[in-house]
Amino acid sequence: MLKRLYISNGRLVEINGNDIQPLVYIYIEPTEAEKKELVEKYNIDEHTLSSALDPDELSRLEFEPEHMAIIFKRPRHYSAEDNFLFKVTSTGAFMFHDKLIIVMSEEIHLFEGRLFSRIQSAQDILIKIIHLSVFHFLEHLKAMNMLADSLEQLISTSMENKYLLNLFTLEKSLVYYYNATNSNGGLIEKLKNNAAKIGFSHDNMEFLDDLTIENSQCREQANVYSQVLASLMDARASIIANNLNIRIMTLTLLTLAIMLPTLVVSIFSMNVKLPLEQRESLTSFWIISGLAASLTGAFVFLWRRKKL
Repeated sequence: MLKRLYISNGRLVEINGNDIQPLVYIYIEPTEAEKKELVEKYNIDEHTLSSALDPDELSRLEFEPEHMAIIFKRPRHYSAEDNFLFKVTSTGAFMFHDKLIIVMSEEIHLFEGRLFSRIQSAQDILIKIIHLSVFHFLEHLKAMNMLADSLEQLISTSMENKYLLNLFTLEKSLVYYYNATNSNGGLIEKLKNNAAKIGFSHDNMEFLDDLTIENSQCREQANVYSQVLASLMDARASIIANNLNIRIMTLTLLTLAIMLPTLVVSIFSMNVKLPLEQRESLTSFWIISGLAASLTGAFVFLWRRKKL
């Protein structure tokens, strides 16, 4: 799917007709025909185009004769079907002297909010979509931290491995996020080093400095969360094992409490007539019943005394 936009009063507006020359072209999940158009019409390298849609590709900056190619990382949309796995994908930006082409693997709401309220050039757009990616990483990290806290409480009272596996998945996601933000950090440094060649203004450079700080904070936050989860996984696994041992011990004690009177009655039932067959005397019945009750009471008393 193709979207075309231009700048109007400092904002990007989508074009429906052919009367206005677009500044930004957004290709969302490009078809084979659209990929062919990008390669043949705009001379975009086919390998670079494939890299822009590859979630495992690292962020990078390349200069071609007619344009500049940028690939950066951003988080994918999270859904309940992902089962606590937060995924990362890539986005490609190809800057020409008169246009900016963006290639994405999924549709997201770009160019919304106060961040895109004062757009002057394609350079502004490029920096701010990278900033938007960093912002989404931070928001996802906050959500992951809240999920981790909820899972910790569930693990403390659960004997199942379900919540522990969910926590493992979160830890895996944090590693992906750390690698992605670290890769974006290298890209931002390259943009700063080639600012004159790209055509960044003084305001763009100040924005890049702020972006460097925010991305570093995001990377460190992902690293800290990952280390905390990794260091506590063994403790949480021990909690589950301990909860299971407590349940097994309780069931074993209940089994013993039931087995003692059963044992007494089983022994005497082979040598003493049942009360229904010996109606003139119930003495033997009450003796056996009292002995069984006494053993059960003694067992319960010793159990509670040991727990205290």
